[in-house]
Amino acid sequence: MPFSCVLHCGPSGWSHPHWDSVVYPDPKPKGFHGLEYMAQRFDAVVISSSFHQPLRPELTRLWARKVEANPDFRFTVKLNRRFTHERMLDPAEVKVFEEGLEPLVKAKKLGCLLLQFPWSFRFTSENRDFLIKLRRTFHNYPLAAEMRHVSWSMDEAIGTMIDYHIAFCNIDQPAYTKAMPPTSFLTSSIGYIRLHGRNCFNWYQDNNSDPAKSHRYDYLYSEEELLAWKKRIDKIRSCAAHTYVIFNNDAGGKAVTNALQMQALCGVRACDVADLNSLKRPAQASLFTEYRKAVA
Repeated sequence: MPFSCVLHCGPSGWSHPHWDSVVYPDPKPKGFHGLEYMAQRFDAVVISSSFHQPLRPELTRLWARKVEANPDFRFTVKLNRRFTHERMLDPAEVKVFEEGLEPLVKAKKLGCLLLQFPWSFRFTSENRDFLIKLRRTFHNYPLAAEMRHVSWSMDEAIGTMIDYHIAFCNIDQPAYTKAMPPTSFLTSSIGYIRLHGRNCFNWYQDNNSDPAKSHRYDYLYSEEELLAWKKRIDKIRSCAAHTYVIFNNDAGGKAVTNALQMQALCGVRACDVADLNSLKRPAQASLFTEYRKAVA
């Protein structure tokens, strides 16, 4: 099947302390940077720190330099929770947030802003109006909205996203009451897929106090599950200009494993994983046997 778009696949973030000696080499060579390492293997990562605090321009300028060798690489950036969860759209705060984005925009490395909403953000006339207000506030940027509640899959909700050129973030998550199921919606020129894993047992645990124990996202997708998502990805990318496939199951480096697998399944960026074969922790190194099977 011919595809018209660029597929950008990768993990959510790169500076996970629990990836040391699991994903990253141990010891790290002089001058090693995790983002540069990711950009050699993937075409996208999510900047998640922006959800809690504005990005500093000097940092985003550095990050843009670290990925400049990969012309297809793009960042997607989480919008700050002040705008999505607290609904505060103070012009001064918006300006500070945009200043942090500017180096990525100038380097042509910004794919889109990701508006992540909680399950409690249901499709109502009030929430619809607020989404439109966000669109107008951040009108200079491509936007993608991640909705957790199934009500946003209704025709009227999808129509709103089409009308205001907001990409629908198709998600994979554990099944729970009124949760958004797997979908393959395309509501703008950008396709977006985000896979969180299906760890139902630990989904409601709060591991923020110890990122090394991210049990909530401790889930490795099987090849069968990835193939089911590949069908949805193929449908989306056949019509989109850019499609982002992001794995958020970061515990133990599983996001990296599944992202490598998905790239292989989709026929993009088959890479040399010899460096991953040398991992020193056998229990973690065995994860990458799944990727090696996929590219064999």
